[in-house]
Amino acid sequence: MNTEVKVPPLPESVADATIAAWHKQPGDKVSADENLVDLETDKVVLEVPAPSSGVLGEVLVQEGDVVTAGQLIARLTDGAAVTAPAAAAEEAQQATADSNAPIGPAVRRQLDEHGLSPEMIQGSGKGGRILKEDVQAYVDAKAAQQAATAAPAPQPEPPATPAPATTARKEA
Repeated sequence: MNTEVKVPPLPESVADATIAAWHKQPGDKVSADENLVDLETDKVVLEVPAPSSGVLGEVLVQEGDVVTAGQLIARLTDGAAVTAPAAAAEEAQQATADSNAPIGPAVRRQLDEHGLSPEMIQGSGKGGRILKEDVQAYVDAKAAQQAATAAPAPQPEPPATPAPATTARKEA
């Protein structure tokens, strides 16, 4: 029998959340109430516990994906092991997801405001995650770089040429 894992109700005035980190991978055994995944909103990070004991069979959303309250995000099985081909496919999918560190909604908004893509910025957060501070540091560095290249380099003044000597003539 499969047990569905859904996004819990989100805090008031929060429309969606981002999958921040999966703590279990497909094929892992889980206990009831064990934290499976962290969801990040603009306001808080929520832990989603396993509704029952079993084996994490299928993950339907990856880190960095945006989800809404009540959305199905994973399935647990009663303890039957995930088949090897399915587990290998999930691992490959997870490796792809790991290469793209998750981005929170606030960071995504900041990237959009500045017309940046996540690949342009080196994240300093856990697991290479891009933080708001990383985006701001990148924007500040680019602004400083542009200001340095935009300001004309001071030109050395040409050497002063001596004024032509005038000879005074005495008229008799």
